Amino acid sequence: MSNWTADDVPDQSGRTVVVTGANSGLGLEGTKHFADAGATVVMACRSTDKGEAAAAAVRRTVPDADIDVRECDLADLDSVASFAAGVDEEYGSVDVLCNNAGVMAIPRSETADGFETQFGVNHLGHFALTGHLLGALRTSEGEARVVSQSSGLHERGEMDFDDLHGEREYDEWDAYAQSKLANLLFAYELDRRLDAAGIDDVTSVGCHPGYSSTNLQYRGPEESGSWLRLAMMRVANAVVGQSPRVGSLPMVYAATHPSIEGGEYVGPGGLMNMRGAPEVQASSDRSHDEASAERLWEVSTELTGVTYAFEEPVAVEETD
Repeated sequence: MSNWTADDVPDQSGRTVVVTGANSGLGLEGTKHFADAGATVVMACRSTDKGEAAAAAVRRTVPDADIDVRECDLADLDSVASFAAGVDEEYGSVDVLCNNAGVMAIPRSETADGFETQFGVNHLGHFALTGHLLGALRTSEGEARVVSQSSGLHERGEMDFDDLHGEREYDEWDAYAQSKLANLLFAYELDRRLDAAGIDDVTSVGCHPGYSSTNLQYRGPEESGSWLRLAMMRVANAVVGQSPRVGSLPMVYAATHPSIEGGEYVGPGGLMNMRGAPEVQASSDRSHDEASAERLWEVSTELTGVTYAFEEPVAVEETD
């Protein structure tokens, strides 16, 4: 088993890292790791007030942290596009994009664009964001990486293309599992398409945090008013969960380890892959279903209106 720790994060000086959901949990701890290694970290947060409070917490841990809090609501495609445009204008290039933000097992609701919220935030928002930032990733010096945060529960997931948004039938855990499967289908398909386009300086990988004790587990019970389920989650977090600081390491490993290759999947290597140091692992057979991945890509393009510019634009010479 790997014994990789935060002390092993390579120097990230001069690199720009974008982390979604950076104001709490895994995103916040990942931000600390990246900043401590010298990176400029763009904290993509739905609430800039919470983001600034989180940034202050980062600076207490890493006094010289170079961080930039920006609004990015993954439940609103206009917000995603605006965020990406701002990052592109300010920085020009992005070295790492961590698609980390997410919601888990919440009662059915819809995003600003009419998508079921878990599918909309966890997958479609990140699909759109990655597409908007692809140009900035391609202008990175050296290898750029896109890291998509999934979950061990992706193994439960099935893509219901006839009812992606749970309009006919909705189960909060099934919807979550579907969104986490979508994260990996997207991560692997993106890497295949980059390879097919001959783009070898951008790679796409997946990861999962194992069982990490964060506020993610509490939102569903709180929104549904299930105090029994909330109490059970608190007990599980205390007994089984590892700290967010450790839980964020698979994402940081996937983003920075020099041996990582496109299409790989990183998670904790300890007890039942729920805790421990990060290592490269195998994901489910469904996550490698190329037909499902291609269909998901087509549907995501249609729903978000975002297309990926894999080919460089061809200059047109003026003639007299």
